[in-house]
Amino acid sequence: MSLPDWIILVVTLTGIIAYGLYKSRTTKNLEGYFLSNRSMPWYLILLSIMGTQASAITFLSAPGQAFTDGMRFVQYYLGLPIAMVVLCVTFVPLFARLRVFTAYEYLEQRFDIKTRTYTSFLFLLSRGLSTGVSIYAPSIILSSLLGWDIFWTNIVMGGLLIIYTVSGGAKAVAYTQQLQLIIIFSGMILAGYMVVHLLPSGIGFMDALRISGSSGKMNVITTGITPKGFDWKDKYNIISGVIGGFFLALSYFGTDQSQVGRYLTAKSTVAGKMGLLMNGLVKVPMQFLILLTGVLLFAFYQFQPQPVFFNKTEQQKLWHSKQREKAFVIEKAYDSINTKKQQVLQHWKEDNDGARKQLKVLNDKGTELRNHYKSLITSADVGGDDNDTNYIFLRFVVDYLPKGLVGLLIAIIFLAAWGSIAAALNSLASCTMIDFYLRFKKDRTIIQSAETDQQQYTASKYFTLAWGIFSVVVAEFSAGMGSLIEVVNIMGSLFYGVILGIFLVAFYCKKIKGNAVFYAAVISELAVICVFFLDKYNIIGLGFLWLNVIGAVLVMALGWIIQLFSNTRPMAR
Repeated sequence: MSLPDWIILVVTLTGIIAYGLYKSRTTKNLEGYFLSNRSMPWYLILLSIMGTQASAITFLSAPGQAFTDGMRFVQYYLGLPIAMVVLCVTFVPLFARLRVFTAYEYLEQRFDIKTRTYTSFLFLLSRGLSTGVSIYAPSIILSSLLGWDIFWTNIVMGGLLIIYTVSGGAKAVAYTQQLQLIIIFSGMILAGYMVVHLLPSGIGFMDALRISGSSGKMNVITTGITPKGFDWKDKYNIISGVIGGFFLALSYFGTDQSQVGRYLTAKSTVAGKMGLLMNGLVKVPMQFLILLTGVLLFAFYQFQPQPVFFNKTEQQKLWHSKQREKAFVIEKAYDSINTKKQQVLQHWKEDNDGARKQLKVLNDKGTELRNHYKSLITSADVGGDDNDTNYIFLRFVVDYLPKGLVGLLIAIIFLAAWGSIAAALNSLASCTMIDFYLRFKKDRTIIQSAETDQQQYTASKYFTLAWGIFSVVVAEFSAGMGSLIEVVNIMGSLFYGVILGIFLVAFYCKKIKGNAVFYAAVISELAVICVFFLDKYNIIGLGFLWLNVIGAVLVMALGWIIQLFSNTRPMAR
């Protein structure tokens, strides 16, 4: 990056941090640190909820996801608005009435301590792992810009985030996300504009969509239905999106403390509901536009030389390996295809249908060459990561955007990372403090004294620090996982269905007691993990969104069966 880019990057990040810490002055107790003294208005709730979701993964990986797989990922979010309505009717009023710190406190009141502890543990495990992946995302940028090993950029990025989160608490997160999202939306709109602006003269926005559509990238709605019936392994279609996405969103926003903690900070129940409902209205269009940036990028690279592989670091490993001669042959063939695509597109206006067919054939050949190239990267001689989805948008930003704008867009991705990760670390610390540390202390009575408040406030900061370190360790093992936006959603789906099932039993199955739901949840979690690995090794075919449905339904069904057998056992004489 140029000097102006570095100046804009540093000034933007420093200014946001200073603003968040300034606005985070609050009562130094648990309610102040974790819940902002329950004082947030609805619009800050909305921005905080969206900021927690919109991590660096969203802005770094989603355009690459659309570039490689098209728009169909947007169907993943179609169940979200329905889930927001259900949450406003059931979850929000209950949590507000009980004035809980974490969602899992309610489970002890409804069931017993072991159910509360187990559910909180599942949350801590899932959120801790996904937060590590979220730290890895901005570390990719730092690694690419500075040429550092990803090991050290994970430590630097994680360290900065830990300092920021430990210092500010929930209020710093909420107020910082307010500015972050304004800058983020402005930057992403600007990025989309620049993609279109850099297209050749005479090629406009609609032309770019038609060009991408010729290679199947405008697949916004897919049914998943084939001549052989419904394809259960198809990850993104309207059926799995509405049903599986509904269960995932219901669990994420209703039982994941990183989200529940956002609307627990609301100054009223109405403010919490408004924040969630507005999120349901805004999230799908927002994600659609982010994915559309990736589709426009695909069209852009039909006119410009497209790299055969977007991750320069892994490419350089290949160039210095025994496979380099094979790599050069593939690169030369790929460059030839790039040239032919540009020649075909010269006749786009005159012969749209003919150009479209030729373009599809050339892109299919290009995909074959890319796959062959990736196989060289993962060969024993190189041992690299063959997934470059997370680098596509970043490569465009660095290679083509003007000075100053590069720094701003890099800052946007960093801001997105800090907002979401800070909220996650805050929620991890709150659950550890409330559901474990305070719950299992010998003296469980929380004495409301200045000394006790200060001790709990300090302990909360130490828990935040501990989870930050844990997440950095996870980040160190996140290389090679593939598209990060898919990875974090798969991780969530392994646990969210079971957690949701426990809460659904608590709300709607009053006859099911603590022992029944606890054992049902343990068995269901094992079952979900088994199903995941059976799918991973192609023993069965099932898209990951269905894991959320399986987990929730299994908990309810097994809970009912176990309770039924418990009720019918003969009484001891």
